[in-house]
Amino acid sequence: MAEKHVIRHGYLKTLEDLRDKNLIKVVTGARRIGKSTLLTQYRDALNAKSPDAPTLSINFDEPEYRFLAEKGWKDVYDFISLALHSEKMNYIFLDEIQNIPQFEKLLEGLFVHPKIDLYITGSNAYLLSSELATLLTGRVFEINVLPFSFSEFLEFNGNTENTDRTFVNYLNYGGFPEAVKLANVGESYSFRYLHSIFRNIYENDIKPRYNIHSDISYREIVDFLADSVGSPTSPGNIAKVLTNSGKKIDNKSVSKYISTLIDSYIFYRASRYDIKGKQHLTTQEKYYAVDTGLRNALLGKELSSDRGHLLENIVYLELLRRENQVWIGKIGNCEVDFVARDNAGVTKYIQVSQSVKNPETLTRELAALDKIPDHNEKILISADYENGQRNGIKQVNIVNWLLGRGEAG
Repeated sequence: MAEKHVIRHGYLKTLEDLRDKNLIKVVTGARRIGKSTLLTQYRDALNAKSPDAPTLSINFDEPEYRFLAEKGWKDVYDFISLALHSEKMNYIFLDEIQNIPQFEKLLEGLFVHPKIDLYITGSNAYLLSSELATLLTGRVFEINVLPFSFSEFLEFNGNTENTDRTFVNYLNYGGFPEAVKLANVGESYSFRYLHSIFRNIYENDIKPRYNIHSDISYREIVDFLADSVGSPTSPGNIAKVLTNSGKKIDNKSVSKYISTLIDSYIFYRASRYDIKGKQHLTTQEKYYAVDTGLRNALLGKELSSDRGHLLENIVYLELLRRENQVWIGKIGNCEVDFVARDNAGVTKYIQVSQSVKNPETLTRELAALDKIPDHNEKILISADYENGQRNGIKQVNIVNWLLGRGEAG
């Protein structure tokens, strides 16, 4: 049976829109998320659309190109230069670029070449380093790759009939491609694989680059963030809770460790936004895991124990996939789960709840949205099957919303 591949249409469209633009296209995301596969899909699409376009793909992790990784950046530059077509635009794809010593100079040299359109991936801890950002300011466009969306998860599994049951699996195993595949063999294989992803990121991206004082303290921060997705927190709060439980750690270390987790795309930070005052707030952010399966694997928790926060995590990631800027909303003493603004500048307000069948829960969830004075779209997303309007607020089932069904999709 042929291996199943899902075409990442949204990311491919972004890459196509940026084709021949004077920018280095940097594909980022957690390890094993599918960055290399995405570049391969784009190269194949480019070759199909423009068969005469010269392309060169080098993965510096592969044995056939490992000899290049052992050379200096100038040797790699000369190797690529010899392969260029002098009269046409050359599309250069470089994977695991961090394996090249002083790769920043290689990128700078390739970028200024008038006949090169450059696409790269690599370890995020290095690609997004302050040195690279300084050297290539204004020359980089980042395409951040996330795990499979729910629609991609359905396509990968070939199961589009019982979407509700499949959604439970999606919450449990997440959307890392190999983890989804292994989940069909057995749950334990999927979670062991997800554990290995975290270890790989920590041992190869984080620990060598940052001064981590204690592996144990670091893992406690990881577990704390994973256990509190969707809950307001701060480095000070985390340090206080851990210190009170006998695990002394200071605010500065907590803040540093969180930054490394964000830089490695294990967690994403959502800042707060005062809707009425129209200003960004700097306290009590929320953190969301890159993948609910990875989060579940790290914690070993029962899915039913905090499904509401997992739904919130799923919605947050989907809003990012749909190219929204996302904040946590504050209106008076109430909180709105998400303020989302798309590329056209259109704002939506979104509440997420596992269920609003309880009248008190429904009243609470609607109260924050009712307080918002403007007329932007307001949506209440839950696992309930009810759809419709309540005081101008759209109520929609989460599966329907994820699959783009109905007006609120």
